Amino acid sequence: MRAFSYERATSPAEAAAAAARTQGARFIAGGTNLLDLMKLEIETPTHLIDVNGLQLDTIEATEDGGLRVGALVRNTDLAADTRIRSDYALLTRALVAGASGQLRNKATTAGNLLQRTRCPYFYDTAQPCNKRLPGSGCGAIGGISRQLAVVGTSPACIATHPSDMAVAMMALDAVVETIRPDGSSRRIPLNDLYRPPGTTPQLETVLEKGELIAAAVLPAPLGGTHIYRKVRDRASYAFALVSVAAVVQRDGTGRVALGGVAYKPWRTPEADALLPRGASAVMAKLLEGATPSSQNAFKVQLAERTLAAVLLEAKG
Repeated sequence: MRAFSYERATSPAEAAAAAARTQGARFIAGGTNLLDLMKLEIETPTHLIDVNGLQLDTIEATEDGGLRVGALVRNTDLAADTRIRSDYALLTRALVAGASGQLRNKATTAGNLLQRTRCPYFYDTAQPCNKRLPGSGCGAIGGISRQLAVVGTSPACIATHPSDMAVAMMALDAVVETIRPDGSSRRIPLNDLYRPPGTTPQLETVLEKGELIAAAVLPAPLGGTHIYRKVRDRASYAFALVSVAAVVQRDGTGRVALGGVAYKPWRTPEADALLPRGASAVMAKLLEGATPSSQNAFKVQLAERTLAAVLLEAKG
């Protein structure tokens, strides 16, 4: 691990301003992803800004009946909150499926949304990776791609987003609130937070330099049946080959988001509208234009079968 300087921010605006003016600065909270990447010298920040003291660790009701989840709320606390368990059960189920208790005790809401890919070529510094070293190429294309994306890819990158929590929040229409370095704030729908890889896969979100996530806001409860199903290579904690987050109403309508198939949790309104017609219709629209490799083409059928199982479960 390379040497770095360190400071503790006392307000969100101060943290954002410090990150904007300091070259190579990164925010740190739970550190469950960042510290691993620093040890491997994949991330090499010169300055860490500790945001743990910013009092962004509460879950509060909003005026429209939803919940505002602070950026520093630990995954354990979020999953166990009685309001989340009763009204946003999809989120609890995704969080519990996502990691061990030890990791959930440290990992934060914002950190979970901003996890970096677990693509093996990103983690292996001896291999080419445009996300880690822009312009070096993508070793996964033509390489080992079983775990990687089948839709939303580009000739520069086929990495997937690893978060389970983000898949549930996508299905729940979460909105991210941020603080900019000048102290202003903005709201970003989660679906708009992540950049497609294009020719710049190293740019993973639309966040500006120094911009700090302050909260994730959930709208009023949707009702219906909430199901999160995760298919992985081993029964213990592992990243998803395919995951399905679904909210299904009594009349068969609802919404579906997929994990493990793209650079972000994957959902489209057009596919949601087809939910009453069954899993095949939904997946034909949701994975329209998919370009799987020979090693991960099975994900297309796996996603359809997983959704079919979810719909059967929703019917009781």
